[in-house]
Amino acid sequence: MKTLRRTLWNFRSIILILVTPLLLLPLPLVIRTKEAECSFVLLLMAVFWMTEVIPLAMAAMLPAILFPIFGIMKSSDVAREYFKDFHFLLVGVICLATSIAKWGLHRRVALRLVTLVGVSPAWLILGFMSGTAFLSMWVQNTSAVAMVMPIVEAVLQQILKANEKQIAGEVNPNLQMDESDGHEEKMKEPSSEQNIPGDPVPDSVVTTVPDQTTSYFCAAQGAECQPAACEANKRDRMVCKAMCIGIAYSSNIGGISTLPGTSPNLIFSEFLNQMYPNCNCINFGNWLLLCFPISLIMLVLTWLWLYWLFIGSDFSFLWQCGGEQTEKERAAKKVIEEECKSLGPMSSQEIFTGVVFLLMVLLWLTRSPGFMPGWSSLFPHYSGYITDATVALLLGLLFFIVPAYGPQKKYVSMISWREFQESMPWNVALLVGGGFALAEGTKVSGLSLWVAELLEPLGDLPVLATITVACIIVTTVTEVTSNAATITIFLPILSALAEAIQVNPLYVLIPTTLCTSYSFLLPVSNPPNAVVFSYGHLTIMDMVKAGIGTNVIGVLATLLAVATWGVPLFSLDTYPDWAPVYPGSNSTSP
Repeated sequence: MKTLRRTLWNFRSIILILVTPLLLLPLPLVIRTKEAECSFVLLLMAVFWMTEVIPLAMAAMLPAILFPIFGIMKSSDVAREYFKDFHFLLVGVICLATSIAKWGLHRRVALRLVTLVGVSPAWLILGFMSGTAFLSMWVQNTSAVAMVMPIVEAVLQQILKANEKQIAGEVNPNLQMDESDGHEEKMKEPSSEQNIPGDPVPDSVVTTVPDQTTSYFCAAQGAECQPAACEANKRDRMVCKAMCIGIAYSSNIGGISTLPGTSPNLIFSEFLNQMYPNCNCINFGNWLLLCFPISLIMLVLTWLWLYWLFIGSDFSFLWQCGGEQTEKERAAKKVIEEECKSLGPMSSQEIFTGVVFLLMVLLWLTRSPGFMPGWSSLFPHYSGYITDATVALLLGLLFFIVPAYGPQKKYVSMISWREFQESMPWNVALLVGGGFALAEGTKVSGLSLWVAELLEPLGDLPVLATITVACIIVTTVTEVTSNAATITIFLPILSALAEAIQVNPLYVLIPTTLCTSYSFLLPVSNPPNAVVFSYGHLTIMDMVKAGIGTNVIGVLATLLAVATWGVPLFSLDTYPDWAPVYPGSNSTSP
């Protein structure tokens, strides 16, 4: 029996791949309607995406195989769905991100933000969280974490070294706190492979086992542990935990602020263009107006939550300023100053990258701001032809043309194709294409209309209650499933729900799209969590405890936004003329 169980476990992926379609076969074979056949494809993709038994990108190819077989869509029609405006926008943004990472502009931005807030533990955590959040607004979340964490780790090591010096001599009573030291013996072991929720991540990461007891630490130091020293060790350990987990969370928090900041935002935008072609109400500017305050609220509350959870309930630092710096603060300041000095003066490559970045943001904001004519109005005969992707692709192309060095050196462009390829998440591009094909299939087959009729009774519930339930469900599912896969599965269902209860689809789709990025509980929930966990300062229970509170903060902040300033911004209190009206649908006003 042991051998049989081991064999079944080893081949669980193959078993699931074979059993799932067999269990779903009654849909196309017995019911024999286009809606049932499309449901078969949708459910099969959902199971494969949630269990990740095959790569996400390859599971996204199923519509290209099954839709032509079932006669839902022609193969040529399905193929067109796999490359959309979304992909052009992604290419342009990745060109910018590649140049930022190559020439080190991210380090300068992150260090500058940290130096603005100071080096005391609380403000240092906020500084690094702010830097990561700002970077993740423009580059992929995993890339933002990978850029910032080496700097954070250098600062943490200096704090721990300063603590060792204090143990050998006198202990600073101002840094007394809670548990064992963060200077632990590291044991490397491979973690489970994590497929990407929207960002590239290595196939495996090196994890560490940080849980060493205080007695072990004291024995390793060869000295008797004084209570004050143990308390100082514990505080340092907690500072390490709070700072690392804050970096992971802030990457997701910052990513929701802009449309290109995270994959679910881009998927939502393209889905809206595909399902509601006449809806021109989402652009870079109004999305920023809605989501930047959410991101700001979440960042501040998450910072305070992590400080309370890991460090203590003394928030006097919020109104106290000045005072003599401790040994640890001086050590952290020294590291940051050395990092800043090592960067030297701003290079011409950094200046060019920064100018292109600012120009890209400016053109996005002014293309079609809504409250005034944008520069796209200069082309009145081609209204709607130019999108944010046009801007991103045009400026991204400059990085392959502009020389990186002066005429005295051999011509080399700012970035190379090889460097771009290493940064480009092709698997996300394919996964999203599969989602677009699936969405079109639900529309053509009539499945979306069938779901809308099925969900009509939900119109009797208060709208905010329905949205809250949807947000909680999406937030729960995204903890164990790729962010991109989660939003791709739920968008067609939730849009049908909104149409069924006669509520503005944006009122349902925007908050659930944002909640897709709130995967804070586990190291495997998303790549930023896995990258930070690999540094060995955190345990799974640390992330679970911190993630529950952050999830609550995120959902409440999102609901507050869509129920207040989101209503006038997107006219959420009216059912738009660009959304279909089904006979007999329940009408529910927010």
